[in-house]
Amino acid sequence: MRPCACIDTLYTELPWEERFRAAKQDGFEAVEFWDWRSRDLDLIRASAEQAEIKISGFNGDADFSLIDPRHKQPYVAFLQQSIAAAKKVGAESVTIHSNALGSNGEVLHNYPELSETVKLCSMYDTLRACARLAEEHNINIHLEALNTTTDHVGNFLQHTQMAAEMTGLIQSPKLKILYDIYHMQLNEGSICDTLDKYYDQIGHIHVADAPGRHEPGTGEINYMNVFRKLKALQYTGRIGYELFPESNTQQAVKAIKLYWNMSNEV
Repeated sequence: MRPCACIDTLYTELPWEERFRAAKQDGFEAVEFWDWRSRDLDLIRASAEQAEIKISGFNGDADFSLIDPRHKQPYVAFLQQSIAAAKKVGAESVTIHSNALGSNGEVLHNYPELSETVKLCSMYDTLRACARLAEEHNINIHLEALNTTTDHVGNFLQHTQMAAEMTGLIQSPKLKILYDIYHMQLNEGSICDTLDKYYDQIGHIHVADAPGRHEPGTGEINYMNVFRKLKALQYTGRIGYELFPESNTQQAVKAIKLYWNMSNEV
């Protein structure tokens, strides 16, 4: 299990370009962030190379929705731009969602005028085009379900089952799901059973405790059991710590290290 720091939530006490080195010094194997459009891509690549840390990825969709059939062409066109940005900085993946999200993660439109059938079929159709693009450019795409109780009210893709069955039907080695433990604890629970059932479709994992979205140990999730399950499943992918420190990054990293060291001893 390779630890990855989200530098839009961790190390925010530091200037952007210093966060890469700080994450490396704390033992993270890679970094990730949210929106590439507002960033200096040359600075990102240079900062990562100087710190000798990898870039896992960032969001690849932005203003368009998978569930709107009218968005298929612009969605795929923007994803192509995101893939080009990923290649420029040396990132290995991009993350996508069912609905367009605002700057604070709010769902911009939940499409009450569209039926569930239209939304589902549109998502499947556009995802197939996304998968072809990913294979063509040899980059990973991760489809993420989001919680609808707290952070992303109105988001269509809410459950692991729908996301994993969708990627399983498409059967692309470059299209997997991003399983966010915080989001899915709020929406569905049963974390370890879910990992057992859909392990083969998971390409990336996000960690934060719930409620609060802070570091492990601050909420109700038994992360020792979760990491024990991942170890039993022989998960070798990245675990992205996309969490907001309860007090500061230094204290959050201490908790993160405590859990990953204990899990390595199991």
